[in-house]
Amino acid sequence: MPKINVYLPDELAEAVKQAGVPVSAVCQRALEQAVRRVTAIRETALADLDDEPTGALAHFTARTRAVLKLAVERARDAGAPMTGTEHLLGALLDEGTNLALHVLRAMEIEPDHVGRDLARRQPGEQAAAPPDGDPRRLDGPAASALELAVTEAAALGHNYIGCEHLLLGLAVEPDGAAGHVLRALGADPKLVRRAVTAALAGYVHLRAESGQGRPAAPQQELAATIGAALEPLHRRIARLEEHLGLTSEG
Repeated sequence: MPKINVYLPDELAEAVKQAGVPVSAVCQRALEQAVRRVTAIRETALADLDDEPTGALAHFTARTRAVLKLAVERARDAGAPMTGTEHLLGALLDEGTNLALHVLRAMEIEPDHVGRDLARRQPGEQAAAPPDGDPRRLDGPAASALELAVTEAAALGHNYIGCEHLLLGLAVEPDGAAGHVLRALGADPKLVRRAVTAALAGYVHLRAESGQGRPAAPQQELAATIGAALEPLHRRIARLEEHLGLTSEG
């Protein structure tokens, strides 16, 4: 039977040992589920999404599905054989109104800066797509990023996949151009995870205020609220990590 090495943070490895978790069995089940999800996502024709999709992308929000369609258009315009993480991240920026952009701004990362860095990583000249190419299909890193978005949403207890989860999936995915751009700008997975949590808390707060008869908040106020919620969250988590002796890597 083939062997695959799984690397864990020191504190998690120690906790696994103390709990006596059957690592091989747990990993096998998790990997089987991940393979099924990735395969289902890769076999989904993104351009065929309708208003009420079923199957692998059924829990993606309307705005996230709009981003996926924009990603297909970007891949087609670039002459790419498949949709990659660079097209997904570019489509997040193009859509312009999603929560992922507020998350970036709350982390003091301007979407325009992301777009410039992303453009530097893409070929300057467009070429015709190869005959066997299909921009409606995802390449390996892009499919993994979507699968990671689903995993991250589930870990946060959410029954939908929004653009903020897609941003997190792109930041976590190790091989695609999008992840390299995001992490180089400071959007490492742990910080994005914290920012998404704070962003959703701020969004719920503003929706509650609007429901009480107050006017809906403009984008600047939403970004400010997210930033205000993010700072104390950073401090609390940093104090907890210091108390537990954990590193800031993740």
